[in-house]
Amino acid sequence: MNVTITLTTEQIAQFIQQMPPEEKLEVLRELSNQDWSDRGAQFRYGEAKVRQLCAERGRNWDVMDEDERLQFIDALIHEEPECIR
Repeated sequence: MNVTITLTTEQIAQFIQQMPPEEKLEVLRELSNQDWSDRGAQFRYGEAKVRQLCAERGRNWDVMDEDERLQFIDALIHEEPECIR
């Protein structure tokens, strides 16, 4: 018989905090050994979407400096009208 328990991230973190230090380290090792290979694909997808959003708004991601990029993303997140210009 399989039993599934659903926990929140906070509950998992609290559980791990109760572990002895060497067991916490083992949990971190196990997590770091996971296959994260599709993170690169996710990053490339996200980057392409941001470039597309810039182009749709008459902006060029490649010529924007770091501050402009941060302001653009912040405006997107908060749906601010100045992001459209």
